[in-house]
Amino acid sequence: MVSRRGRTLARVRCVPSMRLDTVFLPFHFPGRQSANLVTNPALDPVSRMPEFKVCAVRLEPIR
Repeated sequence: MVSRRGRTLARVRCVPSMRLDTVFLPFHFPGRQSANLVTNPALDPVSRMPEFKVCAVRLEPIR
């Protein structure tokens, strides 16, 4: 998975009911599988909570 901010490695599961315009990636995986690698790292200045993990991505096969 690739975005303007970076890339991450994940296994893709396709099912007939999935939307073709949406990708879901749990954000708690560590290392090369982290959703944080492709999303905005901004934090709220008061609570230090990360902003919503939303961004445009492109899926690419592993070579």
